[in-house]
Amino acid sequence: MTTHERTEEMALREKLAGGDAPIGSWVSMGSPAAAEIVGDLDFDFVVVDTEHTPLSVESAGELVRAVDAAGDTDTVVRVPENDATQVKRALDLGAAGVMAPRIESAAEAEALVSAARYPPEGVRGVAGSRANGYGARLDESFASANDAVAVLPQVESAAGVEHAEAIARVDGVDTLFVGPADLSADLGCFGEYDDPAFRDALERVLDAGAAADVPVGTLATSPAEIDAWHDRGLDYLIAGTDIGYLRRGARSASERYASQFRE
Repeated sequence: MTTHERTEEMALREKLAGGDAPIGSWVSMGSPAAAEIVGDLDFDFVVVDTEHTPLSVESAGELVRAVDAAGDTDTVVRVPENDATQVKRALDLGAAGVMAPRIESAAEAEALVSAARYPPEGVRGVAGSRANGYGARLDESFASANDAVAVLPQVESAAGVEHAEAIARVDGVDTLFVGPADLSADLGCFGEYDDPAFRDALERVLDAGAAADVPVGTLATSPAEIDAWHDRGLDYLIAGTDIGYLRRGARSASERYASQFRE
């Protein structure tokens, strides 16, 4: 099944809008094998991170292909910044959605949505690419892509929290995605998710999402965080990262070995 055929079904957008609590995963190691393994599991979508990694567009494309090869899991590319060219290149890879960091106003959210939409609704450039069968399905893709591509702005700062409801109400925004590390750092309580400042900010984002009827998600980096974010009322989660899976699995094996052979 091709990426084009999946995005036509609007699977990720429908799951976000329908309150189905889609489960995501994160890949940033740059390993197509790891991406394919994750794509073969029961995730609804996988985020390919190009913000905090050295991944080139070509390398990101290999990860998108790897996830696609595994089955029906959608891909979302997190671009390094809210830039129309970066968004265009990510979507041309065949991603079903785009995530952009540190969105702080409705105007910035509008620019992100515009970058993800073909004219006249937006400014996305038109060309043959993997997303449309290298031009073989360009007409069909042009007609359907504006309804198919998911847009995931990140709320990662006090300014983003302040304007969260305005961001959520922008036509074409499918979710508010909280970046917990960056948000806590911006609030002066890095990694302290029980800090009153962070708890209050998260509640404000959740309230903003509810007011605009837009789901709010975030990233869990451990099983304990899955429980914690669920208890705080998040609508859906990215439930882990390829680096985290590898680290926890390797540590568990090492500790088990030590307990059996070295004690």
